[in-house]
Amino acid sequence: MDILIVEDDVDISELLQLYLENEGFHCRTCHDGLSALSAWQEYQPDLIILDLMLPKLDGLEVCARIRQKPGSKDPFILMLTAKGEELDRIIGLSTGADDYLVKPFSPKEMVARVRALLRRNLRQVGQSLVYRTPHFSLDPDQRLAQRLENGMEPEPLDLTTLEFDLLSTFMSYPGRVWNRSQLIDKLWGNNFFGDERVVDTHIARLRKKIEPDPANPTFVKTVIGVGYKFEDG
Repeated sequence: MDILIVEDDVDISELLQLYLENEGFHCRTCHDGLSALSAWQEYQPDLIILDLMLPKLDGLEVCARIRQKPGSKDPFILMLTAKGEELDRIIGLSTGADDYLVKPFSPKEMVARVRALLRRNLRQVGQSLVYRTPHFSLDPDQRLAQRLENGMEPEPLDLTTLEFDLLSTFMSYPGRVWNRSQLIDKLWGNNFFGDERVVDTHIARLRKKIEPDPANPTFVKTVIGVGYKFEDG
C-alpha cells in the first residue's frame, strides 16, 4: 500500500515514515499544501496522512480539492491537527477526511488507524469490490444491495438507482460526513439543477428502506449543521 505523508514538521514527518515503512508501507513525504496536490496527482496513493495546518495551502483545502477530483484512486485521508475541538473535527470530516487524529498522538495508534482505514469494510471478490458492514452488503458491479441478519438469509433491498448510489457512497466511506453539495457532486455531477435540499428527500426515502425506525435512524445519521454520515458497527 502506498501512503503520502503531508506534514510541515520534518521531525514528525520522518517519525511517521519510519513507523509506517517498518510496517511494510511505501511512503513519500511533502511539507506544504501545494506540493501535496502535485504529489497526490503523480503518486496516486492509497492513503494520505494530511496535516491540517500547512504552509501555502491548508489541509482542509487540500482535502476538498482531492475529493472534487479523486483521479484513478479516491484515497483515504487521515487528518492530523494540534487542535482538539469538536468543531475542527467536524469541519475536517465534512471536507472529506475519513478519520481524524489529534496531536500529540502515539505512532502505534497512528499505524492502527491507517490499517483500520485500509481494510475498512472493503474486500476483493474476483475483480469487483463488495462493501460489507454488520447489517449490509453492497456489490456495485451487480447493483445488488442486501440486508444481513444473523442466522437468516440475506434480504435484497429494493432500491431505486439513486438510492443505491446514495447507499454505495455512504458505505464506501463509513463515518465520513457528507454535506449536500458533496452528495450532489457525487450523485448528479454537472447534471444537477435545482434546490440542494432534494438530497434530504432522498435520504428520507433511503431511511424508510434500511432503518428499523426511520424517525430515529441508526445507520444514516444527521450531523447537525453539516450533513449526513453512515455508521454500522
